[in-house]
Amino acid sequence: MEQNNTPQMPLLGDRFPSLSVTTTHGPMNIPEDLEGSWFVLFSHPADFTPVCTTEFVSFQERKPQFDELNTRLIGLSVDDVFLHNKWVQWIKENLNVQIEFPIVAANDSVAAAIGLLHPGKGTNTVRAVFIVDPTGAIRTILYYPQEIGRNMDEVVRAVKALQVSDAQGAVPADWPKNSLIGDRIIVPPATDVTTADRRLSEYQGYDWWFVHKEYKK
Repeated sequence: MEQNNTPQMPLLGDRFPSLSVTTTHGPMNIPEDLEGSWFVLFSHPADFTPVCTTEFVSFQERKPQFDELNTRLIGLSVDDVFLHNKWVQWIKENLNVQIEFPIVAANDSVAAAIGLLHPGKGTNTVRAVFIVDPTGAIRTILYYPQEIGRNMDEVVRAVKALQVSDAQGAVPADWPKNSLIGDRIIVPPATDVTTADRRLSEYQGYDWWFVHKEYKK
């Protein structure tokens, strides 16, 4: 049987692949060194490029929000640590922003292990975002073309929504500002007739399969 050598991106629910990497903050073992906290690992095509620079500034500006969510930020590209450090220095000197999170200098094998090398795009890594929980499980993957910068507010929202859903239940579209139920939490649909008959007397909702409860902040 012919072997498929196309890089495979990990799937939701998989454990994040174990990687020993070099970063601007020293060597790291991911996800082992991050056990007990959430983390967002995001790749970018190359240092010293306009879209990537705007993204790194935007991530840094939202770092206090990620800190409040017990979430670490980690950047990644196939550029080496020397170039990463020079880029961070340039951002500080020219944009007055200090990048405080580490940036991984990924070789091709590291990038391929998490599906970041596109066969048709040369050696540049694509724009991917992995949101990983404290157990090392991949909970969300966002995938962008090189030409489109990411929306950092959505990354913050996704982390918070995952944490809320783990503790309280599923959240609706555009949470916490859904047009139908606001920030309320969706109750799982009933799985038997008796429970279904009680649903609208126990919760607010539209029908037995669509009921919701208060979000506990």
